[in-house]
Amino acid sequence: MKTNALNFGLLFLRLGISIGMLTHGYGKFMKILAGDFSFGDPIGIGPTASLILCTIAEFIAPLFLIAGWKTRWFALLAALNMLVAFIIAHDGDPFGKKEKSFLYLITFIFIYFSGAGKYAVDKQ
Repeated sequence: MKTNALNFGLLFLRLGISIGMLTHGYGKFMKILAGDFSFGDPIGIGPTASLILCTIAEFIAPLFLIAGWKTRWFALLAALNMLVAFIIAHDGDPFGKKEKSFLYLITFIFIYFSGAGKYAVDKQ
């Protein structure tokens, strides 16, 4: 059984990291709404598919993480996106430039393993 302090900590972490990620995904979401599908292709599936998947991971998934619904699934999706950003999209960059994607990656992995906590739709 998780204590109240731990549950509040999980809520705070989910909210904070998801709000931060939304700031990255919002611009991508607006690009899609504007019909602009120009984007990088880091894993070779095409720019349109890459933009859509990245938008889902950086804008849609954080919304569900904030609510705490299907938390582990959406945390895994966001973590995979940050893994691609860290290893492929920022390949060759100094660690200081790719550090943000690394921190998001570690945090989403933590959320994947810990679950949403009591203060979530999932109530894990």
